[in-house]
Amino acid sequence: MKVNGKQIKLAKSLSLKEYLEQENYVLLHVAVERNGQIIPRADFVNTMLTDDDKLEIVSFVGGG
Repeated sequence: MKVNGKQIKLAKSLSLKEYLEQENYVLLHVAVERNGQIIPRADFVNTMLTDDDKLEIVSFVGGG
């Protein structure tokens, strides 16, 4: 699987939600594109990742 341009190997089958939590992302502060399509936050739990997937994960930060 490719995440933000970096190739990684999935050790086991994970949902997108599980992967994000494992990598310490704050679910309310990220947007995820999988294989060119934005994944709605409500679908994170049902979206199963594969080694063929390409993810772009963007974290939002506050400021001003």
